[in-house]
Amino acid sequence: MKTQQLRPVSKLSAEAQATGSLRDFILSGSLKPGARLTEIALAEQMGVARATLRTALHRLASEGIVVQIPYTGWQVAELSANDVWELWTLRGSLESLAAKLAAQSTDPAVKNGIRKAYDKLLAACATGNMEAISEADFALHRTIIDLVGHSRLQRQYQLVEQQVRLYILTSNSFVADGPEDIIEQHRPMMDALLAGNATAAAEAAWQHNESEGHRLSAWLAQEAAASAAAAVQAAPRKTRGPRKAT
Repeated sequence: MKTQQLRPVSKLSAEAQATGSLRDFILSGSLKPGARLTEIALAEQMGVARATLRTALHRLASEGIVVQIPYTGWQVAELSANDVWELWTLRGSLESLAAKLAAQSTDPAVKNGIRKAYDKLLAACATGNMEAISEADFALHRTIIDLVGHSRLQRQYQLVEQQVRLYILTSNSFVADGPEDIIEQHRPMMDALLAGNATAAAEAAWQHNESEGHRLSAWLAQEAAASAAAAVQAAPRKTRGPRKAT
């Protein structure tokens, strides 16, 4: 996976720029879920004061993509099985509604805009660059949300969109069987949506999220089992001392 470099931050609107720079760095896949974030090192890399960096971290914590561990520090958020369930069920509900409304729309600009976003995903998949694929993947779903003209739906999606980006990146990087698999995950929804079949589009959007959620949950379970096994192997074994003579 391509590693993105943290970009320096100008002094103008430093907190907002630091937040954006650090968000992009994390969501590029340059840091794995659970990676430690050291305030001193990050502040030096970005050319900002630690207070500015700390403000950025708190903003990202409110978005759900970093967490602060008591007495330990900051780290990139890790998705638990419950996180995955909550995100795919919520995302599935919102995106199913958006797909239904998009399919029903008689405004040519709606389907044209969605088709362009889908074409960008296909082009990204052709490059094999997972960072570009994940960004195009998220952009497609966000485009569907934005173009249906439902402001309350947009606001609900905005509450979790950065967590959705982290979810998509994790799924595409560790669960999907390559770019072609990602295309196939989206094809039923796109075919139904562009054909104007609202019922099929909504169902396909739900099934896409359900399938991805189950696959990601299974991967997390495998990772947890592997970590537990490794911990057992690494644990020092107790040795029995010599038996006392009687």
